[in-house]
Amino acid sequence: MDKITENLLEEFCNEHELQDLPQETQFEHFSAHIVVHRHFNKTFETGDIVTGCGNDIGIDALAILVNGTLVCDMDTLNAIFELEGDLSVSFVFVQSERSSHFDGAKILVIADGVQDFFSDTPRLARNDGIDEYAKIASALYKKSSRFTHKPRCKIYYVTTGKWTDDTTLCGRITTAKGLLDALGIFGEIEFTPVDANHIIRLYQQTRNAITRDFLFKDKVPLPDMPGVDEAHIGFLPASAFLNLICNEDGDVINSLFYDNVRDYLGDVTVNEEINKTLTSDAMSRFVLMNNGVTIIARKIINTSHKYTISDYSVVNGCQTSHVIAQVGGNIDPSVMVPIRLIGTNNEEVINDIIKATNRQTAITSDQFFALEEFPKLLERFFVSFPAAQRLYYERRDEQYARTAVEKTRIVTRMNAIKAYAAMFLDGGEPHRTTKDSKGLKSQLGKSMFAEGDRLEPYYTAAWALYRIEFFFRKSKIEAALKPARFHILYLIRLLTNNAALPRKGNANEFKKICAPIQEILWNTEKCEDVIMRAARIVRSASTGLDRNSIRTQEFTEKVNATLNDRIMAARDWNPS
Repeated sequence: MDKITENLLEEFCNEHELQDLPQETQFEHFSAHIVVHRHFNKTFETGDIVTGCGNDIGIDALAILVNGTLVCDMDTLNAIFELEGDLSVSFVFVQSERSSHFDGAKILVIADGVQDFFSDTPRLARNDGIDEYAKIASALYKKSSRFTHKPRCKIYYVTTGKWTDDTTLCGRITTAKGLLDALGIFGEIEFTPVDANHIIRLYQQTRNAITRDFLFKDKVPLPDMPGVDEAHIGFLPASAFLNLICNEDGDVINSLFYDNVRDYLGDVTVNEEINKTLTSDAMSRFVLMNNGVTIIARKIINTSHKYTISDYSVVNGCQTSHVIAQVGGNIDPSVMVPIRLIGTNNEEVINDIIKATNRQTAITSDQFFALEEFPKLLERFFVSFPAAQRLYYERRDEQYARTAVEKTRIVTRMNAIKAYAAMFLDGGEPHRTTKDSKGLKSQLGKSMFAEGDRLEPYYTAAWALYRIEFFFRKSKIEAALKPARFHILYLIRLLTNNAALPRKGNANEFKKICAPIQEILWNTEKCEDVIMRAARIVRSASTGLDRNSIRTQEFTEKVNATLNDRIMAARDWNPS
């Protein structure tokens, strides 16, 4: 491995606490991170997508993306199925080798593994990770009537060598793509060799804010206003606009639309009308018929008509953007897109603009969750602890991506919700964390994440989950228990402080309940003791650790019964 790649790998492993893994496994996580980030540039755990642990059928990592969501289990997929609309699906396969050269035989091995992955009668032995993802893929194809297009298949072969367009290797790639095309289940098939130079570029993309250059000739500057550095209203040719919202492969950069509270809705009536306008004689009037797109950039540099924007997001116009991207290169040069470009770093101004531009049609209040006061308080509370006990609540996607923060200490919104629900909601409901994600979200602003709630239980639950994940990464807890990690979290509270929980989240008693739990979890030896005890109880309560049975009320009751059976031993144990 060359020195540069070695240094990047070391930096990555330090940030993600993977130092204790063998270098081969570290490189699998590293490769998965830089490759999948191209298609899903939000915070994710590489441990959820790395599959290279024996019987991996030549696939070291696998990401399934459905409507911009990274799907790692059937529960997430079923939640997507419950929503109306079409399905846009991509499969991303990664094979990584520390070797300094590309192996032609390996290319065909990868293709054979992908073929076998989609087979109804697989020939190759599969580990649990591959098997779980194969079930997800099978379930997706049963919903093929909802596909916007045949799924995309993207394969990456990562090595530390140098790619030279060798004729033999290129021929092997052509053969591999032909074998996969013969399956008839993909719309696009890409096979990308990633060499040492490409590794550097991909890694830098995970660290840097998205920046784009474009010509903005047709615009009018707006007068000065408080909190806004500059603002312009105008229009761009559709081709120039596509360059702002798509990556080099022509795929929409989903993270740009995080601050747009609506996700892409697929082939609903309004989008069909936009598409009809773009592909009819009315295309030249598109600029008059569309409400336009609002872009907020934290940095704008302009010289005359040349603009460079950095760290920007599309806060209104998600539907318009995606439909334009669907038409893509076939769009007529006469099509102009109305643009409102705003430069500001003022969070209050940004929030006001997002709310105002998205209130033009009906939106439920919980969709503005990230903009409300409670998440802001939570964000500030998490970073108020000393460095050793500090966590970082990620209120906005990727807000810590370009900082030196340990990535394992970043708490995503969904993990914060699940951790709190497992440990404290209605006495602790670990089985709801994945089976009822929709139900949990409906409680935002009501029974949890509500104005005036005490902040301590949210931090305590998040810290407990952080420590649990640490033990999984260090292999101190067997990987088979990972589907039950929220039951382990639930037990941590019962084993450290089994006091009755207040009925309301804003009760002062929560601070007293959380204090002793925190003290134990901040202590290395006591933390390990309680987590391993919880893990053993979960193991004893289970019969086969089947994902579906674990995520049920019945399993939670078995966990409680197992704990009660050991209550005398628990009384004799004094963690303090």
